[in-house]
Amino acid sequence: MYSKNIVSAIAAVGMATGAMAFSCKDDLISVSSSGDASQLGDCKTVKGSVTVTSGDSELDFGKLSEVGGDFTCENNGVIVSLKAASLTKIGKEFRLQNATQLSNLAFTSLNSVGSLKFLSLNGLTALNFGTKGIKEADTVIISDTRLSSLEGINVQTVKDLDINNNKFLTKFTSSIKSLSNLLNINANGLKLSVEMPNIEWLANATISNVTEYSSPSLATVNGSLRFDSNFFESVSLLNLTEIQTGDLSFVGNSAVKNISFPQLTKVGGGFTIANNTELEKLNSFPKLAMIGGAVRLRGSFDEVDLPAIDDVRGVFQVTSTEDISASCKVFDGLGNKVGGDGGKIDCTSKNQNANNDTSSTGSSDGSSSDDKSGASSMSMSMSTVLSLATVGGLVTFLL
Repeated sequence: MYSKNIVSAIAAVGMATGAMAFSCKDDLISVSSSGDASQLGDCKTVKGSVTVTSGDSELDFGKLSEVGGDFTCENNGVIVSLKAASLTKIGKEFRLQNATQLSNLAFTSLNSVGSLKFLSLNGLTALNFGTKGIKEADTVIISDTRLSSLEGINVQTVKDLDINNNKFLTKFTSSIKSLSNLLNINANGLKLSVEMPNIEWLANATISNVTEYSSPSLATVNGSLRFDSNFFESVSLLNLTEIQTGDLSFVGNSAVKNISFPQLTKVGGGFTIANNTELEKLNSFPKLAMIGGAVRLRGSFDEVDLPAIDDVRGVFQVTSTEDISASCKVFDGLGNKVGGDGGKIDCTSKNQNANNDTSSTGSSDGSSSDDKSGASSMSMSMSTVLSLATVGGLVTFLL
C-alpha cells in the first residue's frame, strides 16, 4: 500500500514539476519535448532566448507571441515540424541550422526578427510566414536548403542579404529598397532569376550563377558591384549613376552579349570586364568619365568605346582576340588623362590569350561562413533538472 502511495505521489510531483519546468523570465529556456513547447506557449511573452533540443518530431508553441532573445534549433536530426502561429517577433537571432529532417515550418504571424539565418536545412522546401511575411530583419542568410521560393521574406531595408547554395531556388523577387553592407547571391539554381525592382542603394554586391538579373531603380553603389560567372545574355542598369568607392567587374559571364550602363559617370575603384567570350561590343557606357583605379578590359571585342572617359587613376589595359586597332588609336590619345604606370596606355589587338589571366573576383563556392557549434544542444533541460531534484526530495521525506 505504501509503495502505491509513493508511486502516486511521485507521479503527481512529476506533473507538478512539468507545469513549472521554467519561468517565462528565464534568460535561456531549453525546449526538450512537445510538452515543453506547449507550456512555453502559455508564457505568451519570453524575455530571454529559446533553444530547441527536443527529441520529439513535432513542436507547437501555441500562444507564444514574442521572444526577446534568440530562437534557435541546431544539429537536430529528429525535428520534422515547427509551428508558432501566434509568434510575431523574435528580438535577436532566428537560427535554424543542420535540422536535417525539418520539412514543415509554420510561423504564420512572424513579422520581425533581429536576424534570420537558415543553414543546412536539407528537408525544407517552403517557408510559411503568412500573407504579410517578415518585414524587419537586420541580416538574412539562406544557405544550403531545398527551398524553391523565398516568398514571405519581405524586408525593406537590410544590412546583409546572403542567398547561396540553394539548388532548387529558381526565382527570387525582393522588395528591398536599401542594403547597407553586402548582397551576395551565388551558387543557387541554374536558372535563377533575380528581380529587385525597388532597390535604390546598396553598399556591395556579388552576383554569380544567375540567369536573369534586374534592378531598374538602382541609382548608387557605395562599394563594389561584381557580376561574375553568370548565365544571362544581357544586363542593363539604366539608372545607376555612380559606384562611389569600389570596383565594377564583369568576369567569366560566358553568355553575355550586352552590358548597358547608360547613366554611369563614375567608378571609384577598378573597372574590369574580362573573359566574357560572347561580348563583341563594349560601347554602352556613354557617360563614364572617371575611374579611380585600374582599367582592365580583356575579351573578344571588335569594338571598345568609352567616349566620355576623362580621368583614369590606375593602369589602362585593353586587349582583344579581334582587331580593335581603331579603338586603340582613340585610347592612345588619352595621354595625361591616365595616371597609372606613368600614363601608359596598353591596348593590343589579335591577342589569342586575351581571355586568359583574369580570374573571377567573386567567392569560389558562395557558402556562408556563418556557422557555429551546437553546444547548446548539450545542455540539460530545466524540466529534467527540477523533476529529478523534486522527486529525490520527496522520496527522502517518505522514507
